[in-house]
Amino acid sequence: MDFLGIPLFDDDFYKMMFRFALNLGFLTIIIRGLYYTATKRKDYFFTYYMIGIIVFFLCFTLKKYELDIGMALGLFAIFGIIRYRTNAIDIKEMTYLFVVIGVAVINSLANQKMSYAEIIGSNVIIVLALYVIERLWLVGRETTKTIQYEIIENIKPQHFEMLKKDLETRTGLKIKEIEVGNIDFLKDSAEIKITYLSNQ
Repeated sequence: MDFLGIPLFDDDFYKMMFRFALNLGFLTIIIRGLYYTATKRKDYFFTYYMIGIIVFFLCFTLKKYELDIGMALGLFAIFGIIRYRTNAIDIKEMTYLFVVIGVAVINSLANQKMSYAEIIGSNVIIVLALYVIERLWLVGRETTKTIQYEIIENIKPQHFEMLKKDLETRTGLKIKEIEVGNIDFLKDSAEIKITYLSNQ
């Protein structure tokens, strides 16, 4: 049984789900079991999971089609947008961009070789993964923000507590880490990356 030339269901759906469960299991061991326990960093936690999930479904989808050179080059051009950009984008926004492009590619390539069950199943799993990681696992997550700081004297290591107190007073955030980046002595300013606990 099919609809618009695409089967509603085929046995590859079970293959996809089994391989996804296997993939997710090893991703969890690597990301939560090894990476997070060693670094305690949550800033790339979301990114590692979502890229692992999206790449899995992209590869599963693409292996069912015989792509010509033009289509393959077109896909490389689409994902090249992520790297070649003029304005810096935060790692989380970059991950969402990758997810959006990946979902669009999966859905646009759907034909009679892939059933609706596989298409809908992969989309639902991606959305559920986003919800679980974003709304459940990362509640009270560590968030980073880059700011321009003009009291150049405070960036000295011996004035760390003074710098931290000043930044917390100005931002209203409980800061955990401070990293000093580029320093412009001509303008008496520095680029500072702060890490704080976000409940939003």
